[in-house]
Amino acid sequence: MASKDRYAYSIDEDIWEIPGSFETTFRWEYEDVRDNLKSLYKKGKKLQWDADTRIDWSQDLDPENPQELPDESIPIYGSDVWNRLNHKERANLRHHMQAWQLSQFMHGEQGALLCTAKIVQQVPDIDSKFYASTQVMDEARHVEAYSRLLHEKFDLAYPITPTLKTLLGDVLSDSRWDMTYLGMQILVEGLALAAFADIRDQAKNSLAASVNAYVMQDEARHVAFGRLALRDYYPQITQKERDEREEFAVDACYLMRDRFLSEEVWETLGLPVEECVSYVDRSGEMREFRSRLFSRIVPAMKDIGLWGPKIRRAYSHMGIIGFADIDLEALTKEDERLAETFDSRFDDR
Repeated sequence: MASKDRYAYSIDEDIWEIPGSFETTFRWEYEDVRDNLKSLYKKGKKLQWDADTRIDWSQDLDPENPQELPDESIPIYGSDVWNRLNHKERANLRHHMQAWQLSQFMHGEQGALLCTAKIVQQVPDIDSKFYASTQVMDEARHVEAYSRLLHEKFDLAYPITPTLKTLLGDVLSDSRWDMTYLGMQILVEGLALAAFADIRDQAKNSLAASVNAYVMQDEARHVAFGRLALRDYYPQITQKERDEREEFAVDACYLMRDRFLSEEVWETLGLPVEECVSYVDRSGEMREFRSRLFSRIVPAMKDIGLWGPKIRRAYSHMGIIGFADIDLEALTKEDERLAETFDSRFDDR
């Protein structure tokens, strides 16, 4: 069965073409390699894995709660709409809500695949081209894993949300190589890491948890790659250029924050969309979730030097500036450790 036959609602197109123009850069100096990027490249080569063999696809999912997540993870949990639902309707909502979120992961990973291929072409440094080439393979594997989870285990998927599509379109159409890094490696990947962690840490189904744990092991390196590259580059740009990038980052963060209203799910299931959106927007649980999503973006932005008044003001307004001093290196090590614990569980089967 084709993907389009599994989408919760029909779409007009199965191909999205983004117009754009950018330079492809060859580098004739092959010994200009930075130690930190060389180490990251070695790690990227060493930690390649096969989604066919590392993940135990024989595991089944509970049709009423595929990833075995707590109901509190559903944005309208506790609302009047939720309380009116019967057992069957709640089970259907869990199935659709989880498929919707995983579908955005899948689409986002394809966006990362295209962005990283663009980075290989554009970036002027040979060591960055080397590492980005390993990330291209990583992203292809992530698309494969989420696609297989949705196609084989959920038999349901959702089209890309308008907000995610807007952000990916902006990043892919921009001709400047550093904007691809900023938009994808720092912002989209940083947000994804926090969302993946919620499933990895809360899902009681080991298949669902392991897919996210293994993807996170790769993604933490990708964010580190973006930080290393931009931390070296941004001190060289003008204040006007820095202001422009900070403005882009602020707009992107507000856009990403608002992408979790899940209107597509409420409409597909025939639930009162306005009532659901209003509840989600006011929900304390959702506010906490949205804030947590930026726990990796904020310290990364500070680390790369985009930390002017506009950024700090926006992050204060969003209630997330407190994440600025989080130790990203420690989080990366913990992501790697947790992925290895899932390997041990699989080996013990």
